[in-house]
Amino acid sequence: MSRVINPDSVGKERTRLTKGIVLCIRELAKQAKVTSETKDQAAFIALALQSISEGIDVSVAAWEKRDYWVKADKFRMEWMWAGQLAAKMKEAVLTDDWASIAMLMPQIAQKFNKVEVSDNHRLGTPWTGAYALLALHRKL
Repeated sequence: MSRVINPDSVGKERTRLTKGIVLCIRELAKQAKVTSETKDQAAFIALALQSISEGIDVSVAAWEKRDYWVKADKFRMEWMWAGQLAAKMKEAVLTDDWASIAMLMPQIAQKFNKVEVSDNHRLGTPWTGAYALLALHRKL
């Protein structure tokens, strides 16, 4: 029997989300006023950071099975900021606190400064409908 390979691993999802966040930050920087698309973009960043944060434990589980505790802890510490900024971003988006969002954007952008997204990317607009999804998460 051959190995079962999951093409949609947590690591690939994290890479896709980080590229989506970088693209979103670029687009947000171009916005002059708050529109529904702007809200979607800010909400997407909050949801993507939350999703990245939730996937960290899944990523390190394989290392912990092999007793690579130091490597697992180091990885957790490298990504600890994602959950913290996700919570702040989510709260700011839901309360329309655009001053806080403007303060959080450079912090988030700095974390992803090494991520490259080409101009010919195939990501599309992953933020479409994110604000409604974030508002739905709030009610749950």
